[in-house]
Amino acid sequence: MVTAEAATRRLPIAILISGRGSNMRVIAEQAAKGALMTDVRVVLSDQPTAAGLGIARAMNIPTEVLEPSKFPDRASFDRALLEVLQGYAPELIVLAGFMRILTPDFIGAYAGRILNIHPSLLPKYRGLHTHRRVLEAGDAEHGVSVHFVTEELDGGPVILQSRIPVTPADTEDSLSARVQQCEHRIYPRVLEWYAQGRLAFRDHHAWLDGKRLDEPLDPATK
Repeated sequence: MVTAEAATRRLPIAILISGRGSNMRVIAEQAAKGALMTDVRVVLSDQPTAAGLGIARAMNIPTEVLEPSKFPDRASFDRALLEVLQGYAPELIVLAGFMRILTPDFIGAYAGRILNIHPSLLPKYRGLHTHRRVLEAGDAEHGVSVHFVTEELDGGPVILQSRIPVTPADTEDSLSARVQQCEHRIYPRVLEWYAQGRLAFRDHHAWLDGKRLDEPLDPATK
């Protein structure tokens, strides 16, 4: 159920990136043309040379950089991250290729309000090098998952998964390109559900339209 307020209000979000920012670009472009009811308050990166920062600046989105090398440990980095983000008052944190593991303190500060996109069919292949691992295992299919972030690495409840077949001709690059196309379709959809007030995290589960998601949704049927 979409309330009247949710239908017109733009959800303030912060997008965290480490690289090219392709998902960030898609989200920001859809928001700019009114296809996605979000307000991208800031794009933040832990890499000063991240290509996505230039994309954000070209779209007149505020950017911030926090370099991990300037902090003695993860905890102090995440405290600074919290302080910077609080200045933009986001209601949702969107991880879009942010290659840092967040501390429990940070996750607790935004409990139930952090989303991530991961290039595998979770719970398979958490962590890095998912395309290579799929090929090495000889899997028949691959894909991408959008999930709520919890303290367990890539272990939060999965909301939506998109699948692709793996062919004998596939390489890491070809899988990456096809998975990325899926990412660009499903991440904005999940963000829109959240912005509409339809998606929530409670009792360690994802809920959509008041129903608990015991299995990830398939974009072909939802």
